[in-house]
Amino acid sequence: MANSLETEDKLDQLMLHLGEFGTYQMQQFLLHILAAMTAGLHMLSVVTTAAVPDHRCAVPHLEQNNTYLPFNSPEVIDQWIPKLSNGAPDSCHVIDSETNLTTTCNHWVYDTTYYKTSRGMEWNFVCDNRWMGAVTQSVYMFGVFTGAVTLGSMADKYGRKIIFYVSAVLQLIFGLLVAFIPHYYIYLSAMFIYGMFGSAGAYITGFVMTMELVGASKRTACGMTFQGMFALGVMLVAVWGFFISDRVYLQVVYGLHSLVLIGHWWLIDESPRWLWSQGRYNEAVDIIEKAIKVNGFTIELDKTTYLSATKFVNVPQDDKSYSIIDMVRTPKLRLKSLNVGLNWFANSLVYYGLSLNAGKLFGNPFLVLFILGLVEIPSYIVSTVLLDRVGRRFLTAIFLLLGGFACLAAAIIPRVSVTGSVIATSVVFIGKFCIASSFAIIYNYSAEMFPTVIRNTAVGVGSMCARLSATLTPLISLLDSFDPRVPTVIFALVALLSGALTTLLPETLNQPMPQSLEDGETFGDGDTCCTTGCFGNKNRGASVPLHEMD
Repeated sequence: MANSLETEDKLDQLMLHLGEFGTYQMQQFLLHILAAMTAGLHMLSVVTTAAVPDHRCAVPHLEQNNTYLPFNSPEVIDQWIPKLSNGAPDSCHVIDSETNLTTTCNHWVYDTTYYKTSRGMEWNFVCDNRWMGAVTQSVYMFGVFTGAVTLGSMADKYGRKIIFYVSAVLQLIFGLLVAFIPHYYIYLSAMFIYGMFGSAGAYITGFVMTMELVGASKRTACGMTFQGMFALGVMLVAVWGFFISDRVYLQVVYGLHSLVLIGHWWLIDESPRWLWSQGRYNEAVDIIEKAIKVNGFTIELDKTTYLSATKFVNVPQDDKSYSIIDMVRTPKLRLKSLNVGLNWFANSLVYYGLSLNAGKLFGNPFLVLFILGLVEIPSYIVSTVLLDRVGRRFLTAIFLLLGGFACLAAAIIPRVSVTGSVIATSVVFIGKFCIASSFAIIYNYSAEMFPTVIRNTAVGVGSMCARLSATLTPLISLLDSFDPRVPTVIFALVALLSGALTTLLPETLNQPMPQSLEDGETFGDGDTCCTTGCFGNKNRGASVPLHEMD
């Protein structure tokens, strides 16, 4: 054990030579964050390419030869379309003119004001087929879920760089392929793979590589910039959707964005921390030596000094392999893992619950989606300013709670008038601001709380929990058939529960990142809102050995 600690101490000394954020870190970081932009774009692409605009039953006697009356034509609504119990037109039935009986639709008219074509319009994701649209979204998210857990573990085992690049290539291929598939179930299979690599592998791995490369004082700003680039991807979904009406061309444009990652194999370096944790000390030192030169420092490394301790360390390969099981093997790490997992689950449930249903909000759906992405930018700025002053725990908890209350308010506010709809939409924007902040913070919080040997796995498992809830979100949204408020109330209650439990996690502000599983188990002992206050014990330091200081 002493020899292992000595080698980790050597790594910390080496990383200190780089500085907090020099030219080398900036170059690598700017390459990493491109994966965040493509992830956000791919994640929300289905909102436009599979959109289901307002619709009604086609009236055969009035709409022959594809010449339809205006969507809101009073004579169509009053004479041919039955009413629901709440007085709204029934989009799934039509009144037969000969028998005066209500029959089920087999053809629909769509409002093409905003959407000219989409998968939802081609395959009629409406009425009895409404499940098809929900399953499309869920299958994509299940692909992201699968990628988060499998690719995260593979990145810890085989390396960050290889998983990053394989994901980049496959997200390009499947981002283009899904535009041309004519059959629904084949399309679902492709969407699963598209989700697995389009929004999981490169994004998570790129994030972890950045967190392992920059100094402790820069992790907050870098982490928040990652989330900002994800939001930029969401806004690009709306922008391209506004300008491109054909869903095939639109998906092709979305897919081509992944070209910005194709050169990364030659441009990015493997994480020195990962190389060191795998016993590949010479490679780690070579990269650090290169980084020192790029940063403009004139320090000449004596490699023999830093590698002298490593030759005495003979750690069996089996001892270097870690998995998800290690996150729950010991009691304290298990509780933190479960709590953080619920946090990811709640954040994602609310985040995608709001984002995927942008088309149901009042106003131009492209503008609504753009604003939902845009409000994330100031939320990240606010979080960046406050995070290193207030701490991770308090901000995560308070933003989750505020996001939950905003969802609850949006569910209660009546939308029978334009004023009510505008107020409810505004409250949704506030909820998105809050939930985007807490969702962004949990990335940094998780990366700082878990040790190096399982850090990528931990972030991947957290993302897996997030994608599990994202997979369930479209299915939960179907419950609005019973009451439009039910899905939003469910989102709110889960957020409120998680926000309360977050107060039991340790604060990571100004604390060294743990390296070993032993460090992860003892990290934050006795530090909760109940024991040290919600802002944490800034003077804590005994929980992590001094050699682990970054």
